[in-house]
Amino acid sequence: LLSDYVYLQESEQNDPCLEDHITLKQALTSSTNQQLLQAMKSEFNSMEKNKVWELVQLPQGCRPIGCKWIYKTKRDSKGLIDRYKARLVAKGFTQQAGVDYNETFSRVFTKDSFRVMMALVAHFNLYLHQMDVKTVFLNGDLYEKIYMQ
Repeated sequence: LLSDYVYLQESEQNDPCLEDHITLKQALTSSTNQQLLQAMKSEFNSMEKNKVWELVQLPQGCRPIGCKWIYKTKRDSKGLIDRYKARLVAKGFTQQAGVDYNETFSRVFTKDSFRVMMALVAHFNLYLHQMDVKTVFLNGDLYEKIYMQ
């Protein structure tokens, strides 16, 4: 049956009530506020467990980077809500090249890369193990001191 297949494409959701929240206020006043609060606690606990930050006094003349919460509703292959995610991210767009940083790099795995990998797995009859790493960005090496507020 065709319903047994999972297609590797984004589902097109046109229902505006299914959109992700943009601000903390929207998240906290929504009908899913308890799930979003739990997602925020999970993110915070993960950062605390991995010791990604420490609370310090801002050095004289240092310009801190702001931060904000990003919310995402994760859906399964049928478009049903699977879970809610919250990420605390730095507002990196406020940084200036040569002043606040010298280079940027982010490992990205695109959908096209995923499709090629799946085709190779199918073609060569290989086994594939999938895992979700929630805090993969924490495994990167950072040599600079970053101050965030």
